Amino acid sequence: MKQSKYHCCATCINFKPEKTNQGMRYHCVRLGYETKPQYQFNCWEPKPHVVELMKKNENT
Repeated sequence: MKQSKYHCCATCINFKPEKTNQGMRYHCVRLGYETKPQYQFNCWEPKPHVVELMKKNENT
Protein backbone atom coordinates (compact mmCIF):
# COMPACT_ATOMS: atom_id res chain seq x y z
CA MET A 1 0.00 0.00 0.00
CA LYS A 2 1.38 3.40 -0.93
CA GLN A 3 1.91 6.18 1.59
CA SER A 4 -1.08 8.38 2.17
CA LYS A 5 -2.03 11.43 4.16
CA TYR A 6 -3.89 9.04 6.47
CA HIS A 7 -0.78 7.04 7.39
CA CYS A 8 -0.23 7.46 11.12
CA CYS A 9 -0.58 5.32 14.22
CA ALA A 10 -3.94 6.84 15.16
CA THR A 11 -5.52 5.38 11.99
CA CYS A 12 -4.06 1.87 12.44
CA ILE A 13 -6.05 -1.12 13.68
CA ASN A 14 -3.26 -1.86 16.19
CA PHE A 15 -3.43 1.55 17.86
CA LYS A 16 -5.03 1.36 21.32
CA PRO A 17 -5.62 4.57 23.29
CA GLU A 18 -6.19 4.24 27.02
CA LYS A 19 -7.24 6.91 29.49
CA THR A 20 -5.29 6.74 32.76
CA ASN A 21 -5.12 8.90 35.88
CA GLN A 22 -1.93 10.42 34.42
CA GLY A 23 -3.58 11.22 31.07
CA MET A 24 -3.86 9.41 27.76
CA ARG A 25 -1.61 6.46 26.97
CA TYR A 26 -1.18 5.28 23.37
CA HIS A 27 -0.06 1.72 22.74
CA CYS A 28 0.67 -0.35 19.63
CA VAL A 29 -0.45 -3.91 20.26
CA ARG A 30 1.51 -5.20 17.25
CA LEU A 31 4.83 -3.63 18.22
CA GLY A 32 4.21 -3.92 21.96
CA TYR A 33 5.19 -0.46 23.11
CA GLU A 34 3.89 3.05 23.63
CA THR A 35 3.58 5.29 20.60
CA LYS A 36 2.10 8.65 19.64
CA PRO A 37 -0.93 9.23 17.38
CA GLN A 38 1.14 11.05 14.74
CA TYR A 39 3.97 8.48 14.50
CA GLN A 40 4.33 6.36 11.36
CA PHE A 41 5.63 2.80 11.01
CA ASN A 42 5.91 0.47 8.02
CA CYS A 43 3.60 -2.09 9.66
CA TRP A 44 0.63 0.30 9.39
CA GLU A 45 -2.71 -1.40 8.68
CA PRO A 46 -5.50 1.17 8.31
CA LYS A 47 -8.83 0.87 10.10
CA PRO A 48 -11.78 -0.01 7.83
CA HIS A 49 -13.22 3.52 7.81
CA VAL A 50 -9.81 4.88 6.79
CA VAL A 51 -9.64 2.42 3.89
CA GLU A 52 -13.03 3.68 2.74
CA LEU A 53 -11.87 7.30 2.93
CA MET A 54 -8.75 6.45 0.95
CA LYS A 55 -10.83 4.71 -1.74
CA LYS A 56 -13.24 7.62 -1.89
CA ASN A 57 -10.40 10.12 -2.32
CA GLU A 58 -8.80 8.01 -5.07
CA ASN A 59 -11.99 8.25 -7.09
CA THR A 60 -12.32 12.04 -6.84
